[in-house]
Amino acid sequence: MNLNLREKVIIVTGGAKGIGEAIARTLAVEEAYPVIVGRSAEDNALVVEKIAALGGMAYGIEAELTRPEECERAIRLTVERYGRIDGLINNAGVNDGVSLESGNYDAFMGSLHKNVVHYYLMAHHALPYLKQTKGPIVNIGSKVAETGQGNTSAYAAANGARNALTREWAVELLKYGIRVNAVIVAESWTPLYEKWIQTLSNPEETLDEINRRIPLDNRMTTPEEIAQMVVFLMSKKSSHTTGQLIHVDGGYVHLDRSLVKH
Repeated sequence: MNLNLREKVIIVTGGAKGIGEAIARTLAVEEAYPVIVGRSAEDNALVVEKIAALGGMAYGIEAELTRPEECERAIRLTVERYGRIDGLINNAGVNDGVSLESGNYDAFMGSLHKNVVHYYLMAHHALPYLKQTKGPIVNIGSKVAETGQGNTSAYAAANGARNALTREWAVELLKYGIRVNAVIVAESWTPLYEKWIQTLSNPEETLDEINRRIPLDNRMTTPEEIAQMVVFLMSKKSSHTTGQLIHVDGGYVHLDRSLVKH
């Protein structure tokens, strides 16, 4: 698919693994220049190398996004290298299990910094450059904001905020022609998901049960399927789409799972 993204400079936070890596690779296939922002320079470099092996171009920036000054630095380094920013994809985060019953103030606030504060800061610092290019923003979110999950108050709160910020920014940035959308993920097989499933006493049985609950094809959404939607939203092929929470989840959130055949 030619999305006319050639040489577009697009920041992807958490772009070294899982969904973020799939987004970065898909951008490179479309001949964009993904800027991979993540805490591990080694992981960032591996993805840059993979993209280079495919004939693409990418740039890695080591940054700990829970530190506000490093969010600003990531934007500054991007502009120093390319002179522009054509889009921002906020993706980095982790479901860290800070619950109501066993959590505490420090853990809750720390989780918000891991999962939503840097969404705001990256967009805030990128905005002057996005205004110049009318570059879109895509926020990656989770079903947990809508369905709940149990024992993950902070992550649920952060994802509720991601959804709210998507709509709020879409309104605020109308005057600049900047589109803002979110892609909501339900069940997708990523390194973090695999790490979690292996902590359970019955990982294979649990995984089979999860797959059976996903209405379309009884399987998880692949990172590549999520990436295709994200990259589409980065392009002018979606030029009149803004303020949307788009669920790429095989019908998990909105279809009646009681109808799924076991």
